[in-house]
Amino acid sequence: MNNIFVNTRSSIKITGSKTIYFDPLELEETPKDADIIFVTHEHYDHFSPEDIRKVMKDDTKVIVPASMMETVKEKCPEVKSLYGILPGQNSECEGVKYQGIPAYNIGKAFHPKEKNWVGYLVEMDGKTYYAMGDTDVTPEAEAVDADVIFVPVGGKYTMDADEAAEFINRKPRGLVVPIHYADSEVVNRFLRLLNPEVKTKYLFEEN
Repeated sequence: MNNIFVNTRSSIKITGSKTIYFDPLELEETPKDADIIFVTHEHYDHFSPEDIRKVMKDDTKVIVPASMMETVKEKCPEVKSLYGILPGQNSECEGVKYQGIPAYNIGKAFHPKEKNWVGYLVEMDGKTYYAMGDTDVTPEAEAVDADVIFVPVGGKYTMDADEAAEFINRKPRGLVVPIHYADSEVVNRFLRLLNPEVKTKYLFEEN
């Protein structure tokens, strides 16, 4: 698929009938081309007001966890169309269907489940994309099927390379794109551990 781009960490762009972003971050250009922006949670490397401004247009829709609504209103007053979502909630925007998938840590405190932060399962142009956000392997994540899955592999704040590979290998998946890692050695380990039949797209050297 040539319509998916990863800038850094979990900063993802998908083009099609609409142009959508997940967690825009550290963008060098100012494309002002986003139809929809999805934000997974409020940490600085996922919610960047500066980068939201770089991609948003006057009519861009911004979708965030419901717990972030007031923060976004304060820090991004330019956003005219802001929508909150809860884990498990389904909705639709500009013909793009989406669902909030719980994203949280198990056994560490960086992303507590009670914060109600999310990853997103998005359907556009007949394809489904799962941007997992900052999460460990959870029952909710295990239940998701998608044509493209953006899986964090960095460890510490998310599942690590070994956990991510085990998660992917447990059942047939679509195209797998590793994200949210500190250096190429981590992602190379993840790729080595995958079953040979897993299709991957490795979109950048380091982030």
